Amino acid sequence: MNQLDLFAGAANPDAAPAASLPVPPSSSFPVPGPATVNLLRPPIQLRKPDPVLTPPVAGESKRQLLVGEFVLEYVLRRSTRRSIGFMIDDDGLRVTAPKRCTLADIDNAIRAKQHWILSKLDERRQRRAARLEKPPVAWEDGARIPYLGVDLTLRLYAAPRNRTDYNPATQELAMGLVQGATEQLVKERVKSWLKQQAEGLFKQRLDLYAARLGVQYADFSLSSADTRWGSCTVQRTIRLNWKLMHFSLPLIDYVVAHELAHILEMNHSARFWAHVGRIYPQYEEAKQLLRRRAQELPVMF
Repeated sequence: MNQLDLFAGAANPDAAPAASLPVPPSSSFPVPGPATVNLLRPPIQLRKPDPVLTPPVAGESKRQLLVGEFVLEYVLRRSTRRSIGFMIDDDGLRVTAPKRCTLADIDNAIRAKQHWILSKLDERRQRRAARLEKPPVAWEDGARIPYLGVDLTLRLYAAPRNRTDYNPATQELAMGLVQGATEQLVKERVKSWLKQQAEGLFKQRLDLYAARLGVQYADFSLSSADTRWGSCTVQRTIRLNWKLMHFSLPLIDYVVAHELAHILEMNHSARFWAHVGRIYPQYEEAKQLLRRRAQELPVMF
């Protein structure tokens, strides 16, 4: 497999409390200026969005397989890849297999990995249940959005055109909205703003830690994956999940250091962790804390 992924695993309730993480070097990441809008105006009333039906994905089919005492449901997708791949998210198991593979080959591969698959499915169920216990974010004026380890307050107001202003002094994200705006539009605008911030911040942190490690990455892009925070290919292409913007800068730096270390070691051997430790000594504490913080996030996107 040409890609190594950093998975967001379930928190370990028996783990010792993580030590305080080091304060990273001062950041020159550009911060937008304060909002210049009049926030004393009444918040805009949002229109409820029309229901959206998700069309089936071409080339995918749902199948069932008896694995031990369990009937395992999974989505099968054919592709040009050379081996059978497994991905587990909140929707369950997805299997990607070469077109030449028979269904018997696929079933045998699933049975060979059944212990890993069932344990990961159970972890995902527990994590999903824990998250669903928390009320989802209501996309309205006054909503709280996790951003770099703190909560922003969302301020919505009527405006002749859509605009977004961030005030770091008051930790407010003000959004001007045209009449008829929906909750879904607000949600997408917040997501777009977070991605825009992620582009600049991640590039800065990658350049900083790449210089410390003495490596060069070939390319960088944002990821929207549900099950991993970052990845690095053998071509030295790094992808970082934009949802990392919900977490504090030391946790983002840990993921950055982790993926850059894969340029030297495409595995998770002792030598790999030694490379991580050279530029991020508190990686073990950060790894545990990232798992806990991921579970604490409200349902947003």
